Amino acid sequence: PPTARSSGSATPHPPTVGGKVAARTAWALATMVASTTRWVLIDPEHSMDSAHPPRAIFAIWHNRQLLSPEIYQRFLGRRLPGRRLASMASASRDGAIAATVLELFGVKAVRGSSSRRGARALAELIELARQGFDLAVTPDGPRGPRYEVKPGVVALAQHTGLPLVPISYHLTRKQVLRSWDRFIVPLPFGRCEITVGKVIQVPSDLDEAGREAVARELQSRLLEITRD
Repeated sequence: PPTARSSGSATPHPPTVGGKVAARTAWALATMVASTTRWVLIDPEHSMDSAHPPRAIFAIWHNRQLLSPEIYQRFLGRRLPGRRLASMASASRDGAIAATVLELFGVKAVRGSSSRRGARALAELIELARQGFDLAVTPDGPRGPRYEVKPGVVALAQHTGLPLVPISYHLTRKQVLRSWDRFIVPLPFGRCEITVGKVIQVPSDLDEAGREAVARELQSRLLEITRD
């Protein structure tokens, strides 16, 4: 659960004019790339490609978030019109850009992180799960370290009862930025190979040590399906 330091209800930064332009540019790029990409889904446990996949918390690394809404819509949202997705974006100025991109993709954005507005964001995500939303998280965000899962996602699974589904993807054409997470910008006319890892069911009665153990397990399963 979030600590007292992260439990405040500070107002998230709204998007600036420049931030709105950046968000629309990112959305347009992702949409254009998606239309030229060859998609391959590897889903041994049928977490996404079955007739009626169970609702879940999808966990994907921070550096792969740009194509994440498109992946959800392509393999779940458009195929099953009743499915809806909610995701967390930081309460920071950068988070305002990410939240705007999510909303352009039709994803419900919840603002918060482990360091700011954490408890409020957790409560909002739990309520959205009760309303029938799938949830998406970047377990190493918003500041890293890269590829290191934080226990907050496990607490979210405890409170919602939703399983954790690790997802990663590999692009044949991409540009890697020199940010802390080595953010991946997809390029047109490539191949996107999406791999869905082994599902983790999270007991509701875990203590702190148990949450840390599940976080390590999720990290291991994400790393197994990640190719840079």
